Amino acid sequence: MLFNSLNFLIFFTVVLTLYYFLPRKYTWVLLLIASLFFYMCWRWQYIFLLFFPATIDFFVARKLEHTPEQKKKKLLLCISIITNLGLLFYFKYYNFFIESFNASAAFLHSPLVINSAKIILPVGISFYTFQSISYTVEVYRGHIKAERHFGRFALFVSYFPQLVAGPINRPQILLPQLRNLEPLEADNFVKGGRLILWGMFKKIVVADRLAIFVNIVYNDPGAYHGASLIIATLFFAFQIYCDFSGYSDIAIGVAKTMGVDLVKNFNKPYFSHSIKEFWSKWHISLSTWFRDYLYIPLGGNRAGTGKWIFNLFITFLVSGIWHGASWNFVIWGAIHGVLIALEALNSKYKFIPVKLPGLISNLLTFVLVCFAWIFFRSNTVHDSFLVIRNMFDWSIPLWNEIKQLNGANIYNFAVGFPLIILLLLFEKGWEAAWAQRLFHGSVIMRFGCYLVLFLLIALFGVFISQGSFIYFQF
Repeated sequence: MLFNSLNFLIFFTVVLTLYYFLPRKYTWVLLLIASLFFYMCWRWQYIFLLFFPATIDFFVARKLEHTPEQKKKKLLLCISIITNLGLLFYFKYYNFFIESFNASAAFLHSPLVINSAKIILPVGISFYTFQSISYTVEVYRGHIKAERHFGRFALFVSYFPQLVAGPINRPQILLPQLRNLEPLEADNFVKGGRLILWGMFKKIVVADRLAIFVNIVYNDPGAYHGASLIIATLFFAFQIYCDFSGYSDIAIGVAKTMGVDLVKNFNKPYFSHSIKEFWSKWHISLSTWFRDYLYIPLGGNRAGTGKWIFNLFITFLVSGIWHGASWNFVIWGAIHGVLIALEALNSKYKFIPVKLPGLISNLLTFVLVCFAWIFFRSNTVHDSFLVIRNMFDWSIPLWNEIKQLNGANIYNFAVGFPLIILLLLFEKGWEAAWAQRLFHGSVIMRFGCYLVLFLLIALFGVFISQGSFIYFQF
């Protein structure tokens, strides 16, 4: 059930109506049932996969709280982590390792071949696995008390707005809110509705419109050259941003209508002046998860320079692997690992003593991020290098390649740039005085802005084939 679908609109309307009329003490039951139904709409069998590790984590956390011996606590924590990561490995990475093994065997002329398994990746498994792990780790560290109510813990794991693509919420933030759910309030409904509308604009208008040209080029990279590939890569940078941040806005908005505050996941990342700053503003809930549960436990920057750089690189390499079972994602993570390591070394040893002007550092960071996106978007590693090679081939004019498209796709190409400019202007000025006057001024002015957004969605949105959100595959 996609957020950008009529089915979800009906589902959400029913949930809000029941939420309004039910007594407060039963609203958690409603949200749990709604969350289970929401997940079962994807594939009902995987509801058991969701609850198996959740049940283990619930009882492990209860046991952790009453176990003073450090060795036993570590053993209990390992049970939780191995259960969650074991399921994640099997469903997401088993076939990847089998295919990589078979490819290596073939390269070495070995007759050994292992058959791959027929596995359907459960939607959202990477997100709810990490959220559940954070719960047991926080109980282990003594930062929170173990939840005594299994139903509310199950709701924490399965809460439908953020179940399949985040944001990944920490237990100390989300659990207390789910224990004390608020009644529906007009102010929360307006704030949530505003985020939902903005998220829909980013997804349906910007992301899905840009995706049409991106898919044409990246699904046949050998047929395009020079400017076509550069523009497609630029479009993809904004497609994936609007697709994922649009989902996050909708998720946060849906939760906000019910008085639940989810963590912020994006903060104008393309205005960053370094790769480090970019990762402090892109997919914030994931980057902070890796910081707190991988980078710092590895030693962070407390060890020597070599170990520090190693910790940084490993963290981003694992982040790449988290995104998908493909060598493309491994390379993408490694690129960011190298870039962040170089920045760290420069901050310590000042290889580049001159600080770049703000606009230049911003543009340089954006170009490096876009270069890495090539590996993220390409279908294969071979396609990635083909894209890079053909980018430097300017023998065929852009217009000659654009003329090969039909009229509708030429239109999608033409409106891409105005949409990006509109998005950047709005996001850059979101906190400016004029934006505050628009969205916090008179009722007429506010609803005029909402009407404009709604009309933009209605006129320029892509509704013919509603695409899934990109991060659903993770």
